[in-house]
Amino acid sequence: MFSLQKLLGKEDKFFDLLEASAEACRGSVNALSNFLKEPDNLKSLNDFILARRREKKIADEISEALCTTFITSLEREDIEALSVALYKIPKTIEKIGERILLAPKLLHGVDLSLQLRILEQASEIVVKMIKELRKGVHLEKVKNLNDQLQVLEGEADKLILELLRKLYSGQHEAIKVVFLKDIFELFEKVADRARDAGNVITNIVLKNS
Repeated sequence: MFSLQKLLGKEDKFFDLLEASAEACRGSVNALSNFLKEPDNLKSLNDFILARRREKKIADEISEALCTTFITSLEREDIEALSVALYKIPKTIEKIGERILLAPKLLHGVDLSLQLRILEQASEIVVKMIKELRKGVHLEKVKNLNDQLQVLEGEADKLILELLRKLYSGQHEAIKVVFLKDIFELFEKVADRARDAGNVITNIVLKNS
């Protein structure tokens, strides 16, 4: 077992900022879930924009802290890489909302509950992994959490193949096929982003274990 908190000494602000960033990612997934509950009342991207701006503000604070902190026991590149990986999650989720608002009627009758479940679980795991950084963890625990992310990302890959197979069956209008293909691929990309964040965390733990 090791302690990143011990390694960082007084630089607890990085833990605070990274945890806040992970929570913002989870918040953006929740915003997407709420956004899709009433498809006939889709009006605004405000919740997505706020989540992405919150994430961007945190990313800027991390960059500023890295510039003003002269000594860090963790490599600066690792902290920055994790910050960037986290920022891409709400940014991609906001794109899902943007696409849906272009033609919400094309989403009628489409069940996105499986995709949402994957994103909700993935965001929860990312939050757990970053919280573990502060406490100091066994390498195996982090690897186990990361393995769970890999499984979810694999599920997302299988799911999009099945969905695309149905889309290409010839039963749907071309415009709906194009619209839904874009939405499905963005959902998969969010799962990829969460996996990327998990990989960065695991690499940090490996380097400092």
